[in-house]
Amino acid sequence: MAKRKMLTFVDLVKEMPVKRPVDIRAEDFREIYDRYAPAKASEQASRCSQCGVPYCQTHCPLHNNIPDWLRLTAEGRLREAYELSQSTNTFPEICGRICPQDRLCEGNCVIEQSGHGTVTIGSVEKYLTDLAWQEGWIRPVQPAAECSYSVGIIGAGPAGLAAADRLRREGLQVAIYDRHDRPGGLLTYGIPGFKLEKPVVIQRARQLEEGGVNFVLNCNVGVDVGFDELRRRHDAVLIATGVYKSRDLEAPGVGLDGIVRAIDYLIASNRKGFGDSVPDFDSGLLDANGKRVVVIGGGDTAMDCVRTAVRQGAKSVRCLYRRDRGNMPGSRREVSNAEEEGVEFIWLTNPRAFMGEGEVSSVRVARMRLGQPDATGRRAPEERRGSDYREDADLVIMALGFEPEDLSGQWNAPEIGLTGWGTVKAEFGTGRTHLQDVYAAGDIVRGASLVVWAIRDGREAADAILVQSGLAMGAAA
Repeated sequence: MAKRKMLTFVDLVKEMPVKRPVDIRAEDFREIYDRYAPAKASEQASRCSQCGVPYCQTHCPLHNNIPDWLRLTAEGRLREAYELSQSTNTFPEICGRICPQDRLCEGNCVIEQSGHGTVTIGSVEKYLTDLAWQEGWIRPVQPAAECSYSVGIIGAGPAGLAAADRLRREGLQVAIYDRHDRPGGLLTYGIPGFKLEKPVVIQRARQLEEGGVNFVLNCNVGVDVGFDELRRRHDAVLIATGVYKSRDLEAPGVGLDGIVRAIDYLIASNRKGFGDSVPDFDSGLLDANGKRVVVIGGGDTAMDCVRTAVRQGAKSVRCLYRRDRGNMPGSRREVSNAEEEGVEFIWLTNPRAFMGEGEVSSVRVARMRLGQPDATGRRAPEERRGSDYREDADLVIMALGFEPEDLSGQWNAPEIGLTGWGTVKAEFGTGRTHLQDVYAAGDIVRGASLVVWAIRDGREAADAILVQSGLAMGAAA
């Protein structure tokens, strides 16, 4: 009898790639998961039930054709599997590493709902694309024909890079302007290496550059070049800056030394990983070594901070979050990884004040309880009177989320239409703004969100630009 290729979930249990031992992985910034062996990738892909209504695909922002490339993987047709994955996702090796699959595709897997354990979609996706790089299947973009239509993209993060890839495949001339000295945005400087090793990002940027994308780095729009100048220079402009402004916390003592923003802390750590000179790290300000670290927040950025502090040699790492474990926005998998590495989560707590003489020495913390649902449907945290206590701290990292910067002010461009939240007003599904030939995509439109949503937005904006340029052939492929 021929070996059954699919629906093996009744016989095979879910197996993630092997994790590196905690005592070893907590000493460096390498990714914590090993790669599947080919036979194991095929085996785990074969667990897919090939259901008629694939909820994994429905709940993927890119609507990746997951069941089909899982089947191709199970059948050993690996190059076809990769190409199908790449057809809907510009950076599958990145999404396979950092997407919160437990909230998206894997969290909605039919066999997961029936108690058999989800198909390990993200790990198979990572395996396929790493194999594609290894085997040389991924080549620089080579458009069938060049055209003179020029697009300037502001921001070299996932939305800007995804749009650039889409546009170059149709032969448009693309320049990406970014304030940093390396492309990638938060993929390069915000996400730690234990989730996304930097060569993974660098190789994609290099592929785009070799395919004709012009990167203009160390270029701060509004300072080094004006927004109006970019509009004159290019036929179309795409705003894909992301959101970098940290949300503030108003509380007594918030200005003490040793209280830092998550974005500054993570950028410093990633720059040290590149071997850059980082004075605020070298002085100890942004280095957790030997310190009692308190991280405030419950999202993925907070998880990045606590796990970075562990690797920097913190004396202790605690995370304060005002809701409980079930209501935190961060990836459950990341919380589990952090706990394995020694992070202590203190649920239902909220900082009231910061204590110290010049430098922070402790946080006065209020204990919380969950009350009635608020306008979003989530139960609102309420302070329990008389429950305050002190949490010792030498370094406090604020990971409260991000907001848009004031682009219209920074760029001296009051004509840019902004929402009440400070995001750029843009048409859903196309990214068109009210300005002629100006588009916007990613977090600067939707607010701080996931990389996979930024990729989708960038691809959709690129498709709209292709329609505008008259070169829409293949844009819906």
